[in-house]
Amino acid sequence: MPQSPLSLLALARDTIRDPRDGARRVLAFGLPEGVLWQALVAVVAISVLLTQAGEYLVPTPVDPLLPVFMANPMLTAVVQGGLLVVTVYAIHIIGRRFGGRGSFAGALALTVWLQVIMLMLQVVQTVFLIVLTPLAGLVSMFGIGLFFWLLSHFVAALHGFPSALKTFVAIIGTMFAMVFGMSLVMSLLGITFGGALSDV
Repeated sequence: MPQSPLSLLALARDTIRDPRDGARRVLAFGLPEGVLWQALVAVVAISVLLTQAGEYLVPTPVDPLLPVFMANPMLTAVVQGGLLVVTVYAIHIIGRRFGGRGSFAGALALTVWLQVIMLMLQVVQTVFLIVLTPLAGLVSMFGIGLFFWLLSHFVAALHGFPSALKTFVAIIGTMFAMVFGMSLVMSLLGITFGGALSDV
């Protein structure tokens, strides 16, 4: 396990260069689930703090839901944490359904590591927001691509899938299915974003 920020940065760099090898190195640490859950909570907390700091330093009112989350950082943390927990279980359960052999602890470890890397990128984006605001959008777009690039290779490495491309297609399909299912449930319950925004 990396013992210093520099070694952590080096591992992140190596992971971006070779995601499968980075995933295998992270899995080899064998961290207990208790430690991994604590790490996930810490990553969420730091991410929320960075988001709040970035918005206070350089307000960017482009998302109609942003004022809701800015006024309720705890809500942001709960939503982000909840999505990560869903991600962990989806990686483990759906991967297993497709014939994967990865463990739940492995899914948790790689989800946390993915968020650590994205957190590093968030720091870079925050700096760009302050120094070179127009380029911050490019960093954000790069982050989206990097997220799916790493996620596809992480899931493939965890479950022993040979093709990261097929894994990516499966991830996108699963995401669309989950969003559709959630939208259907919300519609049946009479919950709409329009109603939520009208209360802001």
